[in-house]
Amino acid sequence: MPSEPRAEWLRPAPDALGPQVRALMTTRGFNLGRKAGPAEQVRAHREELARHLGARPVFLDQVHGVDVVRLRPHLHDDNAPRADAAVSTDPELAVAVLVADCLPVLFAAPGGVAGAHAGWRGLAGGVLENTVAALCEAAGCELRDVRAWLGACIGPEAFEVGSEVVAAFGREPLTRDQPLFAFRPNPAPRWRADLAGLARERLAVAGVGAISGGQWCTLGEESRFFSFRGEARGRPVGRMAACIALGGLG
Repeated sequence: MPSEPRAEWLRPAPDALGPQVRALMTTRGFNLGRKAGPAEQVRAHREELARHLGARPVFLDQVHGVDVVRLRPHLHDDNAPRADAAVSTDPELAVAVLVADCLPVLFAAPGGVAGAHAGWRGLAGGVLENTVAALCEAAGCELRDVRAWLGACIGPEAFEVGSEVVAAFGREPLTRDQPLFAFRPNPAPRWRADLAGLARERLAVAGVGAISGGQWCTLGEESRFFSFRGEARGRPVGRMAACIALGGLG
């Protein structure tokens, strides 16, 4: 049986993903990144996370791509698949997505769960659409059955990007009034991108009917979250994880 998650961790609202799943996102002070902290500490944290989930979290070798993998029992930390999203239909295997500014998205459907790591490259390339398609195939469900929850990522007031990012999402980079992109002369033309908003837009177009979460800013909420960009300002180095498994937390 899973144990109660730490009080400071994020958890979707009870109706966000449905009662058939266990889902959470860790916060600062609980580093889970093997490349971002002492190996013994990270191993202990991953073991504790498994106890809270009541399932073994399977981490990915994330590369800001769009590939999706189906979780199998033989996958472990030492042979992590190179992918940025995963699907699980096994209650013993939890999807685990590492982040520290990029957007984690968790999905639930009858008979299956999934998670995706969505930085701007993966998001523009279709990682969320690929994940939804893989989940529907694995679980034998319809798009209308899929629910999505967005975890914490860098927020729209903090995520400054150049014209190449605006263009990657199909917007004309010279136009100042772009939906989900706020123009900022800085002094060269720059934009502030709403990463969670862009994800909601793409999920809605894909046909996902229930979408929630995404209201936190990892860079702005310094005491609460790790932030890759914040590390340059002297903030602690670490990685959080958004995780989901079949079976209720109880």
